[in-house]
This record gives sequence, C-alpha cells and structure tokens, in this order.
Amino acid sequence: MSEGNPVRPKGAAAYFGDEVRALRESLAMSQERFADELHFGQSQVSKVENGTVLASEAFARAIDVLAGTPGVYLRLRTKLAKRSGHPDWFAPYVVLEQQATMIRMFNPLLLPGLVQTRAYASEVLRAGRPVDLESMVAARLERQAILSREESPPRLWLVINEAVLRAQVGDARIMREQLLHVRDLAETPRHRVQVVPLGRLNTVVASPFGLLSFKEGPDIAHVDGFPRGYVLAETSDVERASDAYDLIRALALPPGDTAELIDQILKGYDQ
Repeated sequence: MSEGNPVRPKGAAAYFGDEVRALRESLAMSQERFADELHFGQSQVSKVENGTVLASEAFARAIDVLAGTPGVYLRLRTKLAKRSGHPDWFAPYVVLEQQATMIRMFNPLLLPGLVQTRAYASEVLRAGRPVDLESMVAARLERQAILSREESPPRLWLVINEAVLRAQVGDARIMREQLLHVRDLAETPRHRVQVVPLGRLNTVVASPFGLLSFKEGPDIAHVDGFPRGYVLAETSDVERASDAYDLIRALALPPGDTAELIDQILKGYDQ
C-alpha cells in the first residue's frame, strides 16, 4: 500500500485540514518542522492537511498550544464532527466510509451498524440508554445509503461469527427481518458475506474492526472499542489489520455457503 494521493473527503476533515495547512503556511513552517513542533508524525500531519482523516482531539489541542489559540481549533474540530449526526469520535470514520470503494468488516459480537435493520439497530442502541435514540438510529440508517447509491456504490466484504447470527436481539420478528437482510446482502453479486462457524474459535482479534479501500490513496483501518473506536492511518497499523482480516477470512466458510446457513437459522424463527 503506497501513500499515493490521499482521498479527500468533502466535509469536516477537508475543511479542518485546509485550516491546519493555512496555519502552517502562515507560520512559514515546513510540514516536517510543523510535525516536530506538534509532536506528531509527519505522515499524520499530511493526512490531516489533505483531509484523509479528521484530526483527533489530541491533534487539535496540540494545534491550539502551538498557535496560542486556547481551545479554538479544538472547538472547531468538535463542531465539525458533530455536524455528521454521529458521536464525535466516530465522525472521521463516517467521512472516509462515504469515499470508500471497498469496505471490509469483521464483527465477533453483533452485526455491524452498516447492515443493521431499523428494529435491530434500535434494540442494540437502546441497551446503552441514550437520550437521543431516534437520532442515533436515523444516523445509522443514513450511513447505509452508500451501499445502494446509484453512483459507484462500495463493495462490502463482511465476516462475522456464526454466534452473531444465532444470538437473538429483540424478538423473533426482529431477528427474522435482520437475518433476511443479511441473506439478501450475501446474495448481492458485488458483496461478500462469510461466517466463521461455531467451534472454530477465533483468537486472532477480539474487537470489531474494518478496513476501507479507496480509488486513490492508502487503506484506512478502524477498530471499534469502548468507550470509543479509532481510525488508524499509519501504514504499519493498516498492514497488521489487513493481515488479521485475511486470516479470519480464511477461517470462515466460503461465501456461497452463507445463504444456506442463514436459511437453517431462520427455521428457528418460523411462525
């Protein structure tokens, strides 16, 4: 994966990146010196300036210290992130997801938000007792529009543990609807859905994670976690995530077996 020309999302990341570049140039600093002053790697500064990723809170704080602007860049970064309708820490990933040509995901615990039905998503999110459940569900469903958009929809490659399909979320109606949706995805020619069967324990990674690929520029990795997830853009991190994904995929059943397995599980929800 070469550095290439980075993806430039038209949104929060690009806007903030333009402001960072303008600041650096006003200080007459090279990107290398600017990175040293911030105590961040030059590759990270480059990705922020080019809009490949939205700067982290720590990065924005470092900018404020260097520029002598207490809280200005941090507040700007927070305001831009919140416009997305997603948690502050998740907004950078959503911006990148909209630009991806390929989305690879692994989840050992639940179906990921990108493939959840409204009812399934409501049950999952309700468990966290949010004060704005409906807006959270709406934002999650809005993300899914990329899979059916007319212009250059991304390919999805989803790998999940079989236990995820068998763990009931909500009532039988909710699970049946959700399983049928996953089955439809598995039967969509441009997508791939694979299942790691029960008994084939996966000790490679315990956290949900994914990889985004773009028409131009390097891959990006995202690791889900508590209380927040992380976008990883460093080449070494992305390579490790890619290796782990390939190994997990090798443990899974062939994509052609997924629909049949879901049909078997659906029998348990027949009325």
